[in-house]
Amino acid sequence: MPSTAETESETVPHRGPVMKEIATPMAAEKPSPVVTYPPAAQPGHSVAHPGHVPANPDHPPAAHAQNHQPAPASQLVQPHAAIAPVRAAAIPSRNPSAKAEIHEELYSEKRILDVDQFRLFYGKNQALHDISMPIAAQKVTALIGPSGCGKSTLLRSINRLNDLIDNVRTEGCINFHGENVYDGNIDIIGLRKRLGMVFQKSNPFPMSIFDNVIYARRIGGERNKGRLHEVCERSLRGAALWDEVKDRLHTSAMGLSGGQQQRLCIARAIAAEPEVLLMDEPCSALDPIATAKVEDLIHELRGRYTVVIVTHNMQQAARVSDYTAFMYLGRLIEYGPTGNIFQNPRLKQTEDYITGRFG
Repeated sequence: MPSTAETESETVPHRGPVMKEIATPMAAEKPSPVVTYPPAAQPGHSVAHPGHVPANPDHPPAAHAQNHQPAPASQLVQPHAAIAPVRAAAIPSRNPSAKAEIHEELYSEKRILDVDQFRLFYGKNQALHDISMPIAAQKVTALIGPSGCGKSTLLRSINRLNDLIDNVRTEGCINFHGENVYDGNIDIIGLRKRLGMVFQKSNPFPMSIFDNVIYARRIGGERNKGRLHEVCERSLRGAALWDEVKDRLHTSAMGLSGGQQQRLCIARAIAAEPEVLLMDEPCSALDPIATAKVEDLIHELRGRYTVVIVTHNMQQAARVSDYTAFMYLGRLIEYGPTGNIFQNPRLKQTEDYITGRFG
């Protein structure tokens, strides 16, 4: 009978080969090694046991025996020791008092919006911390950053959509043409006509394509049918949708594809003739073909409208925007020309996010 444990292989259905151990009587009699952990080492007290770890394991045993000292407690293997996640090491920390890195090119642009020390609170929780950034007129500005960093909150603050949420409190200013949008005498309805919004999920109204596009004009009091048809065609052409729907304007908008519905929402927004288009991840639910059409549309809108777009897709930000702002944990980290942000960022934190080390 062999004196050591033998192994054999068996096949378990759906699991593949499994090795099992056959214990012989002699193997069963062999005691299992027991590792004990010593109490904290006392000065002048030497501890020798199987679990001891030499202070310098590179020394040969003979040399170590001449001056044997107990291992510090920090070098002993502790049972059930907590292991910190490896990924956490890549997540950067930032000094809360550090100012955002804003590239000087932005200050040479004509501004249409100017965010100044803006803070937003949900009850006692602060979501935005001292955001200050100019937004260039008739350019495309992208807001990027990991989920929960405050991109959409900032975007919705520009036309005061966050006012619809309970317990929201703001401090600081967002100036539109030099006027603070949070002044008490601001006409919010008029403000939102000038600051159009396109949401993450397309939201066509349950009415015809034509009625969707002219909705803002109709509730604004426009009754001239010729004028309304002109606005509808111009807006649909501006949204690159006219050729696809011109023969079915009076059919339900709910019958359009997802990409067509999103472009219809853009047409509805520009029918109100806004100065700024705010886009909250407009392509997140679209297929690549529909996404490409929306991105082509954004390129066409540049120069006629100021576009501020929130996106998780950094490649999309690089393709469509003139300027990119990187946000993290409710703070603006770095903001500059898109080429500089993606190819030559000034802050390591920005570089770590762009290269995918966190986020």
